[in-house]
Amino acid sequence: MKSIATTLFLLIFACTAHLQAQDTPRALHSDISIEHYMDVADLSVRLEVDDHSGKIYYTTFNGDIYRIEAQGDDELLFTADDHGITRLQGVTFHNGDLYLSGNIEVNNDLGTKGVVMRGRLLETGGRVWEQVAITVEHGGAQTTFDHGFNDIVVDPTGEWILVNSGARTDHGEVQHNNGNYPGQREVPTTAVILKLPIDGKDILLTHDRDQIEPYLFARGVRNIYSMNFSPDDHLIGVSNSGDYDHPEDMFWLRNGHHYGFPWIMGGVRNPQQDPDWQPNPDEDLLLPRFSHAFNVGYFYNDPAFPKMPEHLMVTPSVQNLGPHADYYRDPETGEPRKASQEGKTIGTFSPHRSPLGVTFDHENALAAPFTGDGFVIGYSGMSGGMSRDFGGAAFGEQEGSDLMHMNLIYMPAHDNYAVELTRIVDHFASPTDAVLIGNEMYVIQYARSEGGVIWKITLPEADQERPE
Repeated sequence: MKSIATTLFLLIFACTAHLQAQDTPRALHSDISIEHYMDVADLSVRLEVDDHSGKIYYTTFNGDIYRIEAQGDDELLFTADDHGITRLQGVTFHNGDLYLSGNIEVNNDLGTKGVVMRGRLLETGGRVWEQVAITVEHGGAQTTFDHGFNDIVVDPTGEWILVNSGARTDHGEVQHNNGNYPGQREVPTTAVILKLPIDGKDILLTHDRDQIEPYLFARGVRNIYSMNFSPDDHLIGVSNSGDYDHPEDMFWLRNGHHYGFPWIMGGVRNPQQDPDWQPNPDEDLLLPRFSHAFNVGYFYNDPAFPKMPEHLMVTPSVQNLGPHADYYRDPETGEPRKASQEGKTIGTFSPHRSPLGVTFDHENALAAPFTGDGFVIGYSGMSGGMSRDFGGAAFGEQEGSDLMHMNLIYMPAHDNYAVELTRIVDHFASPTDAVLIGNEMYVIQYARSEGGVIWKITLPEADQERPE
């Protein structure tokens, strides 16, 4: 059985390179400052602001929930013994109530169930825990790419909880977990975003498609580990793709839409759906010979791969206009290329970046050019890793382990967004989440043993006298 730390790395970032902790972030804008805010517990992955108290919380993968009382001062409030989620990956607040999403292991750790819990705020300040929803069992607790329930947000109406249930596979292959779940690929409750009523209680989510239909918001998403509503109330999510060298997606997530997985990822067709395809890195130059999925046999000739429905309408990913995070692998030569230098776009990020930590300036608190815009983290160091080099050395820049400014541009002809991505802070070590309060952004770095950190990034503040 894998350790918790190894499991976290594989579940979220299985296809990425890992920079060793202790790098010091570096501002790439002269009007941005950075300071070490505090050390945090091991396995810390999420940050969230309590909309009732205004305080920042952080959570660990093994279920601990901390409240930050002041800089350098935190308090452990709850553990998995309180709320029951032993693989905790999502947290949000609504009217002071605390919502959690994650998984519990079943069948002697061979299987798993997705769970959403609510910690209802009492007048005394304590919480009473209620189960919002739980899935039936599927295989995957020891499967490398079982992503589980992770990010959770409340929609702007306050009526719905949206939960990402990531894929249990790398790219739609059979994952039987040592023969215990024969023939199992994705199930109806994986690779989807679920929509649950805010006051829901004890909802059972089965593998009956008709039964879960009312709870499905979007389909065909591999792993939207971070999503957030823009100032226009549009849900923007980012997904890490698999071990093939296709780009990583950003999507405008909309009710009823399908985003292509497992047939399309990053705008690139999944070759395993072709009955005659044979996984050969010498012939398929987008197949990394050093990737985990290739070396353990998850890419294989697969005539039984489910066929893409003939009339399926796939919503494409947001197109990256550059200037950053827009490398791609030339499928004809295998060489890394930079799309914006060629007048091209990709959908959306350079392969194996693992985008995370989507946040927005909802209050127009930031000065130009950031006013009202968004930000996104790149987890991976992009210095080669399991794939062939995407480090950007041939282009004179280092990729990944960074914070990027994202300027979303609505494209009416496509009824979709394009995005300009600009790196503004780099030299993080495994950053996983961020929150923005006024002009201060807090970024948490995950650590497997020692070195978990929260950094405070102070961005230029808007002129308080400016007209609305």
